[in-house]
Amino acid sequence: MTTRILPAAGDPDAARVIVTLLSQLPASEPAVPVPDSTTLLDTLARLAAESIDELPEVVLVHERIGPVPALELIREVALRFPAVGVVLVSSDAGPALFSAAMDSGARGLIGLPLSYEELAARVQAAAQWSVGVRRHLGRGAAEALTAGPGGRVVTVTGAKGGVGTTFTAVQFALAAAASGRRTALVDMDLQAGDVGSYLDVQFRRSIADLAGIQDISPRVLQDAVYDDRTGLALLLAPADGERGEEVDERAARHVIGALRGRYELVVIDCGTQVTGANAAAVETADVAVLVTTPDVVAVRAAKRMVRMWERLQVRKAEDTAMVVNRWSKHTEIQPALIEKITKTRATRTPVPAAFKELQAVVDAGRVQDLDNRSTVKQALWTLAGELGLLAAPEAPDQQPTGASLAVRAPGPVARLRRGREG
Repeated sequence: MTTRILPAAGDPDAARVIVTLLSQLPASEPAVPVPDSTTLLDTLARLAAESIDELPEVVLVHERIGPVPALELIREVALRFPAVGVVLVSSDAGPALFSAAMDSGARGLIGLPLSYEELAARVQAAAQWSVGVRRHLGRGAAEALTAGPGGRVVTVTGAKGGVGTTFTAVQFALAAAASGRRTALVDMDLQAGDVGSYLDVQFRRSIADLAGIQDISPRVLQDAVYDDRTGLALLLAPADGERGEEVDERAARHVIGALRGRYELVVIDCGTQVTGANAAAVETADVAVLVTTPDVVAVRAAKRMVRMWERLQVRKAEDTAMVVNRWSKHTEIQPALIEKITKTRATRTPVPAAFKELQAVVDAGRVQDLDNRSTVKQALWTLAGELGLLAAPEAPDQQPTGASLAVRAPGPVARLRRGREG
Protein backbone atom coordinates (compact mmCIF):
# COMPACT_ATOMS: atom_id res chain seq x y z
CA MET A 1 0.00 0.00 0.00
CA THR A 2 1.21 3.50 -0.83
CA THR A 3 1.37 5.98 2.04
CA ARG A 4 0.35 9.50 1.09
CA ILE A 5 2.21 12.14 3.08
CA LEU A 6 1.48 15.87 3.15
CA PRO A 7 4.34 18.00 4.59
CA ALA A 8 3.59 21.43 6.05
CA ALA A 9 6.70 23.59 6.40
CA GLY A 10 7.06 27.35 6.14
CA ASP A 11 10.83 27.18 5.71
CA PRO A 12 11.67 26.30 2.05
CA ASP A 13 14.98 24.69 3.05
CA ALA A 14 13.29 22.51 5.66
CA ALA A 15 10.60 21.57 3.14
CA ARG A 16 13.22 20.45 0.61
CA VAL A 17 14.99 18.30 3.19
CA ILE A 18 11.72 16.69 4.30
CA VAL A 19 10.59 15.91 0.73
CA THR A 20 14.01 14.51 -0.18
CA LEU A 21 13.93 12.06 2.72
CA LEU A 22 10.27 11.20 2.19
CA SER A 23 11.01 10.35 -1.44
CA GLN A 24 13.42 7.69 -0.23
CA LEU A 25 10.84 5.92 1.91
CA PRO A 26 9.47 2.73 0.37
CA ALA A 27 5.86 2.86 -0.87
CA SER A 28 5.51 6.53 -0.02
CA GLU A 29 3.91 9.31 -2.02
CA PRO A 30 4.92 12.72 -0.67
CA ALA A 31 2.77 15.62 -1.83
CA VAL A 32 3.99 19.11 -2.66
CA PRO A 33 4.67 20.83 0.70
CA VAL A 34 2.19 23.46 1.87
CA PRO A 35 3.78 26.67 3.21
CA ASP A 36 1.40 27.68 6.00
CA SER A 37 -1.40 26.55 8.26
CA THR A 38 -4.13 28.14 6.15
CA THR A 39 -3.13 26.25 3.02
CA LEU A 40 -2.86 22.99 4.95
CA LEU A 41 -6.34 23.22 6.42
CA ASP A 42 -7.87 24.41 3.16
CA THR A 43 -6.21 21.52 1.30
CA LEU A 44 -7.46 18.93 3.78
CA ALA A 45 -10.98 20.39 3.67
CA ARG A 46 -11.02 20.28 -0.12
CA LEU A 47 -9.82 16.67 -0.19
CA ALA A 48 -12.31 15.65 2.49
CA ALA A 49 -15.13 17.23 0.49
CA GLU A 50 -14.25 15.00 -2.47
CA SER A 51 -13.90 11.76 -0.52
CA ILE A 52 -12.38 10.30 2.63
CA ASP A 53 -10.17 8.26 0.33
CA GLU A 54 -8.54 11.44 -0.97
CA LEU A 55 -7.14 12.44 2.44
CA PRO A 56 -3.46 11.68 3.09
CA GLU A 57 -2.67 9.09 5.70
CA VAL A 58 0.05 11.26 7.30
CA VAL A 59 0.58 14.99 7.74
CA LEU A 60 4.00 16.26 8.82
CA VAL A 61 3.92 19.62 10.64
CA HIS A 62 7.21 21.52 10.95
CA GLU A 63 7.74 23.44 14.19
CA ARG A 64 8.10 26.79 12.36
CA ILE A 65 4.81 26.58 10.53
CA GLY A 66 2.65 29.69 10.78
CA PRO A 67 0.69 31.84 11.32
CA VAL A 68 -1.09 29.36 13.63
CA PRO A 69 1.48 27.79 16.01
CA ALA A 70 2.34 24.16 15.37
CA LEU A 71 0.62 22.66 18.43
CA GLU A 72 -2.57 24.63 17.82
CA LEU A 73 -2.51 23.56 14.19
CA ILE A 74 -2.10 19.92 15.18
CA ARG A 75 -5.06 20.25 17.53
CA GLU A 76 -7.16 21.76 14.73
CA VAL A 77 -6.26 18.98 12.27
CA ALA A 78 -6.93 16.31 14.89
CA LEU A 79 -10.35 17.78 15.67
CA ARG A 80 -11.47 18.30 12.09
CA PHE A 81 -9.78 15.31 10.39
CA PRO A 82 -9.23 12.75 13.16
CA ALA A 83 -8.57 9.87 10.74
CA VAL A 84 -5.36 11.61 9.57
CA GLY A 85 -2.16 10.82 11.46
CA VAL A 86 -0.27 14.00 12.36
CA VAL A 87 3.46 13.99 13.18
CA LEU A 88 5.34 16.99 14.59
CA VAL A 89 8.86 17.78 13.35
CA SER A 90 10.82 19.80 15.91
CA SER A 91 14.32 20.58 17.12
CA ASP A 92 13.06 19.98 20.66
CA ALA A 93 12.40 16.28 21.11
CA GLY A 94 12.22 16.41 24.89
CA PRO A 95 9.53 14.79 27.06
CA ALA A 96 7.71 18.08 27.73
CA LEU A 97 7.11 18.80 24.04
CA PHE A 98 6.34 15.14 23.37
CA SER A 99 3.63 15.23 26.04
CA ALA A 100 2.22 18.51 24.69
CA ALA A 101 2.19 17.14 21.14
CA MET A 102 0.34 14.00 22.23
CA ASP A 103 -2.18 16.10 24.16
CA SER A 104 -2.78 18.11 20.99
CA GLY A 105 -3.52 14.95 19.00
CA ALA A 106 -0.19 14.18 17.32
CA ARG A 107 0.69 10.56 16.56
CA GLY A 108 4.43 11.10 16.85
CA LEU A 109 7.36 13.50 17.26
CA ILE A 110 10.45 13.58 15.04
CA GLY A 111 13.58 15.41 16.16
CA LEU A 112 15.72 17.70 14.04
CA PRO A 113 18.03 17.24 12.24
CA LEU A 114 16.04 14.54 10.47
CA SER A 115 17.29 11.00 10.25
CA TYR A 116 15.99 8.49 7.73
CA GLU A 117 15.40 5.78 10.34
CA GLU A 118 13.37 7.92 12.72
CA LEU A 119 11.36 9.49 9.91
CA ALA A 120 10.53 6.08 8.45
CA ALA A 121 9.49 4.69 11.83
CA ARG A 122 7.24 7.60 12.78
CA VAL A 123 5.61 7.88 9.36
CA GLN A 124 4.96 4.16 9.22
CA ALA A 125 3.42 4.13 12.70
CA ALA A 126 1.17 7.10 11.92
CA ALA A 127 0.12 5.59 8.58
CA GLN A 128 -0.73 2.24 10.16
CA TRP A 129 -2.80 3.99 12.79
CA SER A 130 -4.66 6.01 10.15
CA VAL A 131 -5.41 3.00 7.98
CA GLY A 132 -6.48 0.99 11.01
CA VAL A 133 -8.92 3.68 12.13
CA ARG A 134 -10.52 3.92 8.70
CA ARG A 135 -10.75 0.15 8.27
CA HIS A 136 -12.13 -0.42 11.76
CA LEU A 137 -14.83 2.21 11.52
CA GLY A 138 -15.82 1.47 7.96
CA ARG A 139 -16.39 3.90 5.13
CA GLY A 140 -19.56 5.49 6.47
CA ALA A 141 -18.13 6.20 9.90
CA ALA A 142 -14.85 7.34 8.41
CA GLU A 143 -16.72 9.88 6.28
CA ALA A 144 -18.32 11.23 9.42
CA LEU A 145 -14.90 11.63 10.98
CA THR A 146 -13.93 14.37 8.52
CA ALA A 147 -16.21 16.74 10.37
CA GLY A 148 -14.48 16.04 13.64
CA PRO A 149 -16.15 15.06 16.88
CA GLY A 150 -19.41 16.69 17.85
CA GLY A 151 -21.53 19.12 15.96
CA ARG A 152 -21.38 22.00 13.51
CA VAL A 153 -20.55 25.59 14.33
CA VAL A 154 -22.46 28.46 12.73
CA THR A 155 -21.45 32.08 13.28
CA VAL A 156 -23.74 35.06 12.70
CA THR A 157 -22.00 38.41 12.23
CA GLY A 158 -23.49 41.80 11.50
CA ALA A 159 -22.18 44.13 8.81
CA LYS A 160 -22.88 46.98 11.25
CA GLY A 161 -24.96 47.62 14.33
CA GLY A 162 -28.73 47.46 13.99
CA VAL A 163 -29.01 45.07 11.05
CA GLY A 164 -30.61 42.27 13.10
CA THR A 165 -27.63 40.08 13.94
CA THR A 166 -28.72 38.87 17.37
CA PHE A 167 -32.33 38.35 16.32
CA THR A 168 -31.15 36.24 13.39
CA ALA A 169 -28.82 34.14 15.56
CA VAL A 170 -31.56 33.54 18.13
CA GLN A 171 -34.09 32.47 15.50
CA PHE A 172 -31.58 30.12 13.87
CA ALA A 173 -30.94 28.49 17.24
CA LEU A 174 -34.66 28.25 18.07
CA ALA A 175 -35.37 26.67 14.67
CA ALA A 176 -32.62 24.09 15.16
CA ALA A 177 -33.82 23.22 18.67
CA ALA A 178 -37.41 22.92 17.45
CA SER A 179 -36.26 20.49 14.75
CA GLY A 180 -34.80 18.22 17.44
CA ARG A 181 -31.15 19.19 17.42
CA ARG A 182 -29.32 19.66 20.70
CA THR A 183 -28.34 23.29 20.24
CA ALA A 184 -26.13 25.79 22.06
CA LEU A 185 -26.42 29.54 21.51
CA VAL A 186 -23.29 31.51 22.36
CA ASP A 187 -23.14 35.28 22.78
CA MET A 188 -19.67 36.34 21.61
CA ASP A 189 -20.56 40.00 21.29
CA LEU A 190 -18.39 40.28 24.38
CA GLN A 191 -18.93 43.90 25.37
CA ALA A 192 -22.51 44.46 24.29
CA GLY A 193 -24.16 41.06 24.04
CA ASP A 194 -27.97 41.03 24.09
CA VAL A 195 -28.88 37.36 23.73
CA GLY A 196 -29.97 37.22 27.37
CA SER A 197 -32.11 40.34 26.94
CA TYR A 198 -33.81 38.94 23.84
CA LEU A 199 -34.74 35.74 25.69
CA ASP A 200 -35.48 37.30 29.10
CA VAL A 201 -32.63 35.41 30.78
CA GLN A 202 -30.30 36.53 33.55
CA PHE A 203 -27.54 34.17 34.68
CA ARG A 204 -24.55 34.62 36.95
CA ARG A 205 -22.16 32.75 34.65
CA SER A 206 -20.81 33.77 31.25
CA ILE A 207 -18.24 32.81 28.65
CA ALA A 208 -15.67 34.87 30.57
CA ASP A 209 -15.80 32.29 33.39
CA LEU A 210 -14.34 29.72 30.97
CA ALA A 211 -11.56 31.96 29.66
CA GLY A 212 -8.80 30.90 32.03
CA ILE A 213 -9.57 27.17 32.00
CA GLN A 214 -7.23 25.06 29.86
CA ASP A 215 -9.19 21.81 30.05
CA ILE A 216 -12.93 22.51 29.89
CA SER A 217 -14.59 19.36 31.17
CA PRO A 218 -18.29 18.63 30.54
CA ARG A 219 -19.06 19.48 34.17
CA VAL A 220 -17.24 22.81 34.02
CA LEU A 221 -19.01 23.65 30.77
CA GLN A 222 -22.38 22.73 32.22
CA ASP A 223 -21.84 25.09 35.16
CA ALA A 224 -21.35 28.00 32.73
CA VAL A 225 -24.31 27.17 30.49
CA TYR A 226 -27.91 28.13 31.17
CA ASP A 227 -30.47 25.53 30.09
CA ASP A 228 -33.40 27.58 28.83
CA ARG A 229 -37.01 26.42 28.64
CA THR A 230 -36.86 26.83 24.88
CA GLY A 231 -34.50 23.86 24.77
CA LEU A 232 -31.46 26.03 24.07
CA ALA A 233 -28.24 25.89 26.06
CA LEU A 234 -27.15 29.51 26.48
CA LEU A 235 -23.58 30.67 27.00
CA LEU A 236 -23.97 34.38 27.61
CA ALA A 237 -21.67 37.36 27.23
CA PRO A 238 -20.33 38.82 30.50
CA ALA A 239 -22.61 41.34 32.20
CA ASP A 240 -19.60 43.57 32.78
CA GLY A 241 -18.35 44.45 29.31
CA GLU A 242 -14.75 44.95 30.39
CA ARG A 243 -14.56 41.23 31.22
CA GLY A 244 -14.87 40.53 27.52
CA GLU A 245 -11.14 41.19 27.23
CA GLU A 246 -10.55 37.97 29.18
CA VAL A 247 -11.87 35.95 26.22
CA ASP A 248 -8.99 35.94 23.76
CA GLU A 249 -8.41 33.86 20.63
CA ARG A 250 -7.06 30.85 22.52
CA ALA A 251 -9.93 30.87 25.02
CA ALA A 252 -12.47 31.12 22.20
CA ARG A 253 -10.97 28.08 20.45
CA HIS A 254 -11.08 26.03 23.65
CA VAL A 255 -14.67 27.00 24.39
CA ILE A 256 -15.84 26.25 20.85
CA GLY A 257 -14.03 22.91 20.90
CA ALA A 258 -15.75 21.98 24.16
CA LEU A 259 -19.15 23.00 22.79
CA ARG A 260 -18.60 21.01 19.57
CA GLY A 261 -18.10 17.89 21.61
CA ARG A 262 -21.34 18.33 23.56
CA TYR A 263 -23.89 19.79 21.13
CA GLU A 264 -25.07 18.93 17.64
CA LEU A 265 -25.18 22.59 16.63
CA VAL A 266 -23.44 25.64 18.06
CA VAL A 267 -24.81 29.02 16.95
CA ILE A 268 -22.53 31.96 17.79
CA ASP A 269 -23.61 35.60 17.76
CA CYS A 270 -20.38 37.42 16.85
CA GLY A 271 -21.76 40.95 16.95
CA THR A 272 -20.33 43.56 14.58
CA GLN A 273 -16.77 44.12 15.86
CA VAL A 274 -13.75 42.01 14.88
CA THR A 275 -11.87 40.76 17.93
CA GLY A 276 -9.47 37.87 18.36
CA ALA A 277 -12.22 35.78 19.93
CA ASN A 278 -14.98 36.20 17.39
CA ALA A 279 -12.54 36.10 14.48
CA ALA A 280 -11.38 32.71 15.78
CA ALA A 281 -15.04 31.66 15.86
CA VAL A 282 -15.61 32.77 12.26
CA GLU A 283 -12.52 30.96 11.00
CA THR A 284 -13.41 27.69 12.75
CA ALA A 285 -17.09 27.84 11.73
CA ASP A 286 -18.60 25.32 9.35
CA VAL A 287 -20.99 28.04 8.16
CA ALA A 288 -20.30 31.78 8.53
CA VAL A 289 -23.30 34.06 8.06
CA LEU A 290 -22.99 37.81 7.50
CA VAL A 291 -26.17 39.84 8.01
CA THR A 292 -26.82 43.11 6.19
CA THR A 293 -29.72 45.31 5.24
CA PRO A 294 -30.29 46.51 1.65
CA ASP A 295 -29.03 50.05 2.08
CA VAL A 296 -25.83 51.73 0.96
CA VAL A 297 -24.30 52.19 4.43
CA ALA A 298 -24.88 48.57 5.50
CA VAL A 299 -23.69 47.10 2.19
CA ARG A 300 -20.50 49.16 2.39
CA ALA A 301 -20.01 47.91 5.93
CA ALA A 302 -20.54 44.32 4.73
CA LYS A 303 -17.91 44.78 2.04
CA ARG A 304 -15.55 46.28 4.60
CA MET A 305 -16.09 43.33 6.95
CA VAL A 306 -15.46 40.75 4.22
CA ARG A 307 -12.29 42.53 3.10
CA MET A 308 -11.02 42.63 6.67
CA TRP A 309 -11.66 38.91 7.07
CA GLU A 310 -9.70 38.25 3.91
CA ARG A 311 -6.77 40.50 4.93
CA LEU A 312 -6.59 38.73 8.29
CA GLN A 313 -6.97 35.34 6.58
CA VAL A 314 -10.06 34.66 8.66
CA ARG A 315 -12.39 33.67 5.83
CA LYS A 316 -12.75 34.08 2.10
CA ALA A 317 -15.67 36.07 0.72
CA GLU A 318 -16.97 33.15 -1.36
CA ASP A 319 -17.15 31.01 1.80
CA THR A 320 -19.49 33.49 3.50
CA ALA A 321 -23.29 33.26 3.39
CA MET A 322 -24.93 36.69 3.08
CA VAL A 323 -28.35 37.13 4.67
CA VAL A 324 -30.28 40.19 3.50
CA ASN A 325 -32.59 41.46 6.26
CA ARG A 326 -35.49 43.92 5.90
CA TRP A 327 -35.85 43.27 2.19
CA SER A 328 -38.77 44.20 -0.04
CA LYS A 329 -39.32 43.93 -3.75
CA HIS A 330 -39.29 47.73 -3.94
CA THR A 331 -35.80 47.97 -2.44
CA GLU A 332 -33.36 49.47 -4.90
CA ILE A 333 -30.45 47.33 -3.70
CA GLN A 334 -31.38 43.69 -4.30
CA PRO A 335 -29.59 40.54 -3.00
CA ALA A 336 -28.00 39.84 -6.40
CA LEU A 337 -26.34 43.25 -6.37
CA ILE A 338 -25.13 42.76 -2.78
CA GLU A 339 -23.68 39.40 -3.78
CA LYS A 340 -21.83 41.03 -6.67
CA ILE A 341 -20.50 43.91 -4.55
CA THR A 342 -19.31 41.79 -1.61
CA LYS A 343 -18.40 38.65 -3.62
CA THR A 344 -20.19 36.57 -0.99
CA ARG A 345 -22.95 34.02 -1.57
CA ALA A 346 -26.37 35.54 -0.99
CA THR A 347 -28.85 33.07 0.47
CA ARG A 348 -31.95 32.29 -1.57
CA THR A 349 -34.33 33.48 1.13
CA PRO A 350 -34.30 37.20 1.98
CA VAL A 351 -35.88 38.32 5.26
CA PRO A 352 -38.81 40.71 4.73
CA ALA A 353 -39.10 44.15 6.30
CA ALA A 354 -41.90 43.63 8.83
CA PHE A 355 -40.80 45.09 12.14
CA LYS A 356 -44.39 45.53 13.33
CA GLU A 357 -44.57 41.76 13.66
CA LEU A 358 -41.57 41.83 15.98
CA GLN A 359 -42.08 44.93 18.05
CA ALA A 360 -44.18 43.39 20.82
CA VAL A 361 -41.88 40.43 21.49
CA VAL A 362 -38.71 42.52 21.16
CA ASP A 363 -40.03 45.12 23.61
CA ALA A 364 -41.01 42.33 26.01
CA GLY A 365 -37.62 40.67 25.63
CA ARG A 366 -39.21 37.35 24.66
CA VAL A 367 -38.51 36.77 20.96
CA GLN A 368 -39.15 33.06 21.51
CA ASP A 369 -42.85 33.96 21.69
CA LEU A 370 -42.95 35.32 18.14
CA ASP A 371 -46.06 34.07 16.36
CA ASN A 372 -45.55 31.26 13.86
CA ARG A 373 -47.50 33.28 11.31
CA SER A 374 -44.82 35.99 11.31
CA THR A 375 -43.33 36.34 7.84
CA VAL A 376 -39.97 37.24 9.43
CA LYS A 377 -39.94 34.07 11.52
CA GLN A 378 -40.96 31.95 8.55
CA ALA A 379 -38.16 33.42 6.45
CA LEU A 380 -35.50 32.92 9.12
CA TRP A 381 -36.57 29.34 9.86
CA THR A 382 -36.57 28.60 6.13
CA LEU A 383 -33.05 30.06 6.01
CA ALA A 384 -32.03 27.72 8.82
CA GLY A 385 -33.13 24.82 6.64
CA GLU A 386 -31.38 26.28 3.60
CA LEU A 387 -28.12 26.49 5.54
CA GLY A 388 -28.46 22.91 6.79
CA LEU A 389 -29.07 23.77 10.45
CA LEU A 390 -32.21 21.69 10.92
CA ALA A 391 -32.25 18.03 11.87
CA ALA A 392 -34.98 17.06 9.40
CA PRO A 393 -35.98 19.53 6.66
CA GLU A 394 -39.70 19.34 6.03
CA ALA A 395 -39.62 20.04 2.29
CA PRO A 396 -37.22 19.43 -0.62
CA ASP A 397 -36.58 23.15 -0.96
CA GLN A 398 -35.22 23.13 2.58
CA GLN A 399 -32.46 20.70 1.81
CA PRO A 400 -29.13 22.01 3.17
CA THR A 401 -28.00 23.67 -0.03
CA GLY A 402 -25.73 25.75 2.14
CA ALA A 403 -23.58 22.66 2.61
CA SER A 404 -21.27 24.00 -0.07
CA LEU A 405 -20.60 26.86 2.27
CA ALA A 406 -19.92 24.53 5.15
CA VAL A 407 -16.85 22.71 3.89
CA ARG A 408 -14.34 25.28 4.85
CA ALA A 409 -11.21 24.86 6.92
CA PRO A 410 -10.20 27.62 9.27
CA GLY A 411 -7.49 30.19 8.64
CA PRO A 412 -5.35 32.04 11.16
CA VAL A 413 -6.23 35.22 12.99
CA ALA A 414 -2.80 35.74 14.46
CA ARG A 415 -2.42 39.07 12.69
CA LEU A 416 -4.93 40.51 15.13
CA ARG A 417 -2.20 40.34 17.74
CA ARG A 418 -0.03 42.66 15.67
CA GLY A 419 -2.47 45.52 15.83
CA ARG A 420 -5.75 46.67 14.39
CA GLU A 421 -6.18 46.69 10.64
CA GLY A 422 -7.38 49.92 9.08
